[in-house]
Amino acid sequence: MKFFNLLKKELGELLTVQTILSLVLISGMLMLMGNLMKTTIKEAVKNEYTITIDDRDDTDFTHQLAKALEESGATLKTVRTTGDDYSAILKEADTEALVIIPEGFTEKLEKDERPEMISVSAMKSAAAMSNVSNSNSGAIGLISQCISSTFASRAGLTAEQVELMQVPVTVTEQTVVKDKSAPVGASSVMSSIMMKNMILPIIVFILIMFTSNMLIGAISNEKIDKTLETLLSAPVSRTAILGAKMLAAAIIALLNAVVYMIGFSSFMTGATESVSEEVSSQLVGQYISIGDALERLGLTLGVTDYILIGAQLFLTIMICLSISLMLGALVNDTKQSQTMIMPLMIMAMVPYLISMMADINTLPIAIRMVVYAIPFTHTFSAMNNLMFGNTAIFFGGLAYQGVVFVICMFFALRLFKSDKILTISLNFGQKSKYKKKSDK
Repeated sequence: MKFFNLLKKELGELLTVQTILSLVLISGMLMLMGNLMKTTIKEAVKNEYTITIDDRDDTDFTHQLAKALEESGATLKTVRTTGDDYSAILKEADTEALVIIPEGFTEKLEKDERPEMISVSAMKSAAAMSNVSNSNSGAIGLISQCISSTFASRAGLTAEQVELMQVPVTVTEQTVVKDKSAPVGASSVMSSIMMKNMILPIIVFILIMFTSNMLIGAISNEKIDKTLETLLSAPVSRTAILGAKMLAAAIIALLNAVVYMIGFSSFMTGATESVSEEVSSQLVGQYISIGDALERLGLTLGVTDYILIGAQLFLTIMICLSISLMLGALVNDTKQSQTMIMPLMIMAMVPYLISMMADINTLPIAIRMVVYAIPFTHTFSAMNNLMFGNTAIFFGGLAYQGVVFVICMFFALRLFKSDKILTISLNFGQKSKYKKKSDK
């Protein structure tokens, strides 16, 4: 009963109005960003686009080019401008992208010379999606294709021969994962699972930072305010006090994990669902969705897999809390509590960055052993290991995390059960304020 009273007290101190409000704001912000990304990408990858042409050559051939652009499905807008002040030209044409066909364009083609086209684009931002929908590249590609077809017809080539020249081979892509295969490109599969695999490392990194900072701050504040000394002198076992503190912090951390998971999933869904899921298998008349391809390749996770990932995430949180408990006991003042999180930040930052850039299992054996020695690494790579059937590495990492947790908890319990919890400090040559008081 006393344990549950302590747990209720710790939860009440950690689960404040500010904590709940921040969770609501973060999840709402991520969902809003997902919707914004969805709208932005839809606008950027839309199939219909307008091409603005300034035909200063004004010949039958350039008129044929314009007609070819319209037949390709583009909406053609023709303007008439003068001069070479391109900023003024865009304002005059009332557009953000313009292709200028200079005077003498057709004449140079007839002389077998390479004519010039001028592509004018207005850049208003450095944002990745702000310039994706620029139609000039598509217009220039279509014009170049039309010119190539014209030259080919002059050489006596048929339309079929021209098409064969432009696309000389039919590529059939097959992706293989272990003993399974699917008629889809590896790049398509990679782009799909990459976004999903980004969620877990981000959540793990945020949780490590959040839980460590939360418990270090709680222990250091209680130690500085002398409330820890009062609590330890109460008729309750120190094991129960430690268990209540860690369990309360773990509950808050898991609550944050759920909120972040929902928020990031909404963000990733909004950022990816606008792109067509239908990917050509390059087999005549056959199409396969990314979802079906992932299922054929065995790259989907079931309920059991997510339970295992959740268990590893829980172990990671408990390891983080036990280390944070010892680090919080070393703090003398509130300023130090902000710097004591640095060891955990480094331990989390290294595997986080590596897992985002490379497959840890493909690293040289020496580097791999060093990286896997960091207990947080196994959680960062958990989804990837389960997805690609590296179950031995996953369960080995789970067992290793269990051993690390037992060791960390052993030292945390020893520290918490002794009076050193009240006197130990990391003062770098300066006397602890507790020792200063005793000297007086």
